[in-house]
Amino acid sequence: MRDPALTCADSWRATPTPSHRQEPSVSQRSFRTQPEHSSYDVVIVGGAIMGSSVAWWLSQDTDFNGRVLVIERDPSFAQCSTAHTNSCIRQQFSEALNVKVSQFTLQFIKDLRANMGGDARIENIGVQDFGYLYLADNDARAEELKAAQAMQVALGAGTRILTRDELAEAYPFYDLDDIILGSHGAVDEGYWDGGALFDWFRRKAIEAGVEYLSGEVTGVQTEGGRATSVTLSDGTQIGCGHLVNAAGPRAAFLSKMAGLDVPIEPRKRFTWVFSAANPLDRPLPLTVDPSGIHFRQDGPETYMVGAAPHDDIAVAPDDFHMDHSIWETHVWPHIATRIPQFEALKIVTEWAGHYAYNTLDQNAILGPHPELENFHFINGFSGHGLQQAPAMGRGLAELIVHGSYRTMVLSPFGYERIVTGTPFGESAVI
Repeated sequence: MRDPALTCADSWRATPTPSHRQEPSVSQRSFRTQPEHSSYDVVIVGGAIMGSSVAWWLSQDTDFNGRVLVIERDPSFAQCSTAHTNSCIRQQFSEALNVKVSQFTLQFIKDLRANMGGDARIENIGVQDFGYLYLADNDARAEELKAAQAMQVALGAGTRILTRDELAEAYPFYDLDDIILGSHGAVDEGYWDGGALFDWFRRKAIEAGVEYLSGEVTGVQTEGGRATSVTLSDGTQIGCGHLVNAAGPRAAFLSKMAGLDVPIEPRKRFTWVFSAANPLDRPLPLTVDPSGIHFRQDGPETYMVGAAPHDDIAVAPDDFHMDHSIWETHVWPHIATRIPQFEALKIVTEWAGHYAYNTLDQNAILGPHPELENFHFINGFSGHGLQQAPAMGRGLAELIVHGSYRTMVLSPFGYERIVTGTPFGESAVI
């Protein structure tokens, strides 16, 4: 039963608590309070991992020698989605393009030092391979997982299909009475230090000459089918050659300033870390339960759970209130049913964060708006953002500099599908 007392975990915690993530980094000292110039070739609104990825990739393109400004409303990054992520990566998607995007991140982080110029300060980032385990409780879902697994393996992933008997042998702690089969990522799926990548994107962008400004955009000026400038809350107006919307859960607010609509809203997601009175005898994969709840190992004797609220609706972007009733009435009963050893447990810590939720299809929107050709989206990742940031930032930088994708064709994520109401076909959304 839940103990309301909250204490700090004493373990090798895979994921730092939000209080750790919110500590200002060294590069926060590089934020300006006034822009150095009156106009910039690229203005990026939002300095978390998406905005910083775009900024860094722009700074590395030898064909680009323009000025880049990143405007961030909160230099502590205390409320951004990046700060509240559970920082996992997977290759188990139903669409090949999403698999390839995550595979690029895996390649990029594993050789991060070389990929960011050989800087001796940078350490390569590994993945704690506990793997994702999707459980199917009906024939249709089982067939979906089988088809996706075949595609993933063809692309080099280590996904395997496990029958109910094989699941019981590998993970005897599950109650599998309602389960037909599972899909498990055996390699390159699990926790990684996304916060470190975010920090290096930002630091290296600043060192390469990108300017970071502490300020809040309150207006976007347009003329002749282009965004021409942004206005800050203090009245400062800054001209732009290109404007990038990297505002995360606030993406729709920025878009409306330019007279544009984008189907993105802040959706709350809850995370709990708990210890069990009777810990499991082997690591717990990130289990995606048919209930929609997911849970995984988080330390030698601690575990992490994630879930959506009962009413999954848009919230204010500064609403981080925890709904404690969802734990008692929904989350804990489900995990204790799936894993009877979790009947007795104690919450260690808990927090709420936000998805930048794309209401059309829960996938990224990338690239320019068709009617405002220099207004670019890098939004709507709906929980996939951290693992997709390297490829998406690179792709948008290529569009801005070269007018087309040079490395990975990401056009299926373009805004055109929003206009036609044609969803990107990804079904593996958590």
